[in-house]
Amino acid sequence: MKAVAVFPGRAGSVHLREVPEPSLDAIDGGRGVLVEVLRVGVDGTDKEIHAGEYGAAPPGDDYLIVGHESFGRVLAVGPAVWELAPGDFVVATVRRPGASLLDRIGLQDMTPEDSYLERGINLRHGFLCERYVESAEFLIPVPARLAEVGVLLEPASVVVKAIEQAFEIQRRLRVWQPKRALVLGASTLGLLAALFLRLRGLAVVAMAQTLPPSLSSELLAAIGVRYVSGRQTSLSSLVSEVGPFDFILEGTGHSPMVFEAMQALAKNGVLAMVSITGGETRVEVPADRINQAFVLGNKVAFGSVNASRADFESAVAGLAQAELAYPGWLARLLTHPVAGLESFQELVRLLTEVKGAIKVFCEVAPLAEAKPSARASIETVNEPA
Repeated sequence: MKAVAVFPGRAGSVHLREVPEPSLDAIDGGRGVLVEVLRVGVDGTDKEIHAGEYGAAPPGDDYLIVGHESFGRVLAVGPAVWELAPGDFVVATVRRPGASLLDRIGLQDMTPEDSYLERGINLRHGFLCERYVESAEFLIPVPARLAEVGVLLEPASVVVKAIEQAFEIQRRLRVWQPKRALVLGASTLGLLAALFLRLRGLAVVAMAQTLPPSLSSELLAAIGVRYVSGRQTSLSSLVSEVGPFDFILEGTGHSPMVFEAMQALAKNGVLAMVSITGGETRVEVPADRINQAFVLGNKVAFGSVNASRADFESAVAGLAQAELAYPGWLARLLTHPVAGLESFQELVRLLTEVKGAIKVFCEVAPLAEAKPSARASIETVNEPA
């Protein structure tokens, strides 16, 4: 079958290749699931892998099949799979367990190990191919009515995890009722974060560098989020205008913003950092002032990466709620489709060159031909008029 792959560490090595067909027998205990790939999204991590800055091939191979934001349809299941059936829509989680205790209890996103096993990223092949086989344990069912936006589930899971972790941390206060939230960055993650925070009832401001009007600013306005360009207003000026924020999600990929965000937190506020930055950027910060404000104000800053199965399941519920509250909004994030694996060069071009692209994704197989399972069809037939 066809797959898009790179030679890790070699910039510009993305290519189309023939790879062996996956087999259900590759998964022990009859728990294998054969999935037809329908759509695969690409993001900043894929950009780094394309540039040769990140990624590692699985043992025994010199290539890595890329793509970690998957959406597909079940073709066949092993004899011990009871929770999925042919025709079901699914998204695969990304990280696979290592040897630590946290890995063994399903929290590989919290692993203390230095080397991660991540499909399409590090030491495990990804999903930018025609078919793959995975254990049912790592596949998340997606309702048929979310099929159009199912490829957004992986980035949504990352956002949901960060927000829910903030609330989990704040259980220390017995009662935490945040009112104002700030999202730094207006990428796919930033837009989804603003969406889910609005669905929780917070007043949300989103800040990025692009000058309005833009598609991002239009999308944010449509869900009641104020958009501010960093080219027009500094973060300190914004805080002077509206006050400090109870929750801040930093996703700009620009590390100095982390320290500015620390100074924009309200007392008992939480800063979640989800962007991964490389390089050796150095900045001068008012360290004493930041330290004092954190200590006296009981503030928290934490990092969040990847997501567990529970986060993916919460994200399914979040996407469904969003479709009810703002019909059609999520689909507008899917700005740049590319048809077919053979168009991989166009996929890379859009990812690396086009400004203002929100979600670039490959339509590996036509979504219209992906029929929902008999189980989903029955649910639709039985639905009250």
